Amino acid sequence: MTKTVINSDKAPAAIGTYSQAIKAGNTVYMSGQIPLDPKTMELVEGFEAQTVQVFENLKAVAEAAGGSLKDIVKLNIFLTDLSHFAKVNEIMGKYFDQPYPARAAIGVAALPKAAQVEMDAILVIE
Repeated sequence: MTKTVINSDKAPAAIGTYSQAIKAGNTVYMSGQIPLDPKTMELVEGFEAQTVQVFENLKAVAEAAGGSLKDIVKLNIFLTDLSHFAKVNEIMGKYFDQPYPARAAIGVAALPKAAQVEMDAILVIE
């Protein structure tokens, strides 16, 4: 099986030993996205703005892979404060329609660069 590196300049550049995503067959494995503005590589401020930025970053990588957010079959959400879960649901509703992807929301002690939210995803592109 051929593996293809996916890269988008509309999402933050990888800041470590990883790729934004890897496509294997018709499946795309997206690395975790934190709320970095891809132009400045700085964290956006405020939980709502951070969540929107993460979805925008995921969208950019999905599009670079030839898909879209609707192709996400599994979404993992990492939160430093689970009390923000309702806000994540509200914002997610603006980016996704039914059928929604399978999802996990995981509370963590800390995220890179002191982000409040990070997400990774698996897409299947038909």
